[in-house]
Amino acid sequence: MDEADFELREGEVLAVIGDNGAGKSTLIKALSGVVVPDSGEIRIDGELMRFHSTRDARAHGIETVFQDLALVPALDIASNLFMGREARRPGVLGAVFRRVDKARMRRESEELFRSLKIGIRSVTQPVETLSGGQRQGVAVARAAAFGRRVIIMDEPTAALGVRESGTVIDLIKQIRDKGMPVVLISHDMPHVFEVADRIHIHRLGRRAAVVSPRERSMSEVVALMTGATQPTEEERLGGR
Repeated sequence: MDEADFELREGEVLAVIGDNGAGKSTLIKALSGVVVPDSGEIRIDGELMRFHSTRDARAHGIETVFQDLALVPALDIASNLFMGREARRPGVLGAVFRRVDKARMRRESEELFRSLKIGIRSVTQPVETLSGGQRQGVAVARAAAFGRRVIIMDEPTAALGVRESGTVIDLIKQIRDKGMPVVLISHDMPHVFEVADRIHIHRLGRRAAVVSPRERSMSEVVALMTGATQPTEEERLGGR
């Protein structure tokens, strides 16, 4: 990638779109710590960052919901929510013997699902018993629980039905309304136009434009994405 400038503002949903091979995945992998860029800078609130792994990115408040969701089907919902960040029992049991506080994890999971209005029968049920939309909800809830600065979602409505996709879109709006910026990578243009505050168009490994869905139509954005039309100077420089 070259000249792949990327700017995310507080409390917005920024959609990232582009044809296959445009460089979207590489850009997002750099932001989420999956790959280490050869050059360029990543700054959060002006602070220079260098991520060597997803653990580094997560330590700085960046949570990513990948397409494979990274859930363990045989484990229950609460265990998946806290996977890798299990709550420990107080005192010696937690500090020395590293005993997991399952009651606390289940309690906090229930509170989180209630706040996000995700319909789950019980946080003790295995993830493998959930529908595709519910599994996506668990992955989004996990990101919302631990993300402090940015939540990145990679094709969150792919392979979901209309109703389940609507539920995920509502979750994205809720997270945005709580002040958390969301990066949404999606090929679903109606969803992009429904939820995005701005649209970052990636083409041939670089930022082609950043446009407003209130000022550009869906067909105009597709034309910009394919190179059929050219952006304005303001859009090319990152929009308003």
